[in-house]
Amino acid sequence: MTGFGRGNAAGDNFSVAVEIKTVNNRFLDVHLRMGQELSALEVMIKRRIAARLSRGRVDVNIMFDRTGESTYELDRTVIARYLTALRTIQKEFDLTGEPDITSLVRLPGAMQPMREELDDTMIAGVTLALDNALEDLALMRANEAQALSIEMRTRIARIEAEVPVIEAAAANLVDAYRTRLQKRISELLARSGQPVDVDPGRLAQEVAYLADKSDISEEIVRLRSHLDQFRETLDHPTEIGKRLDFLLQELNREANTVLSKSTDISIKDAGLVIKAEIEKLREQVQNVE
Repeated sequence: MTGFGRGNAAGDNFSVAVEIKTVNNRFLDVHLRMGQELSALEVMIKRRIAARLSRGRVDVNIMFDRTGESTYELDRTVIARYLTALRTIQKEFDLTGEPDITSLVRLPGAMQPMREELDDTMIAGVTLALDNALEDLALMRANEAQALSIEMRTRIARIEAEVPVIEAAAANLVDAYRTRLQKRISELLARSGQPVDVDPGRLAQEVAYLADKSDISEEIVRLRSHLDQFRETLDHPTEIGKRLDFLLQELNREANTVLSKSTDISIKDAGLVIKAEIEKLREQVQNVE
């Protein structure tokens, strides 16, 4: 589910800000962006995120700053080599002047902030900022989830409205097959010009065979059951995304079977409406954990 959360924390000698952005994904995919000095916390950070989120691509940006007095360490080897190179240039080209302290400070690697280990207070601050960002994200996602639930229930209702249409058309299939078969036989007899008696029993057998071949009563029962289960799952407080995925697969299977069994136009139209709504639900379910 898409969302954004921000959290902050600060101590006597540090400040930390965490931003979390999530987008749709079938699995949990966490991407961290943070300074090298926080690398030791990577496993802990991912575990805390996995404890709160189960699906989606998660981009986490952690900005950590030390606010206390900074101490620097010098790379004397780099500075010495630089000065030696300058003296060589002076001698070879007969130049005068002294090295500029500013150029020494700007020399890559000559002077760097001294690396200090993270203390317990700093680690606790990073953890607090992360938890605050996750809480902020959860609030935003909860609001989106409510709107998403309403949207999915609307689409389920649209699918449910097509089921009686299919049932009504299916109830008339036997009479439709009998009429169509009688008409076809009459046309063939008219072409031959010879009077032939049609065995009513044989006609009834053919009609029964066609009716059984195109019977969709079981598919209708399963459609209704899956719709009820989908609606009940939306009310479940725990992770429901994978179950909704499965129910949509089953709904799509039943819709395909209905379409393949029937040649009735009204049934096919209703089946296509159902499949269109299922595809829209598939996109929305990707947002659900």
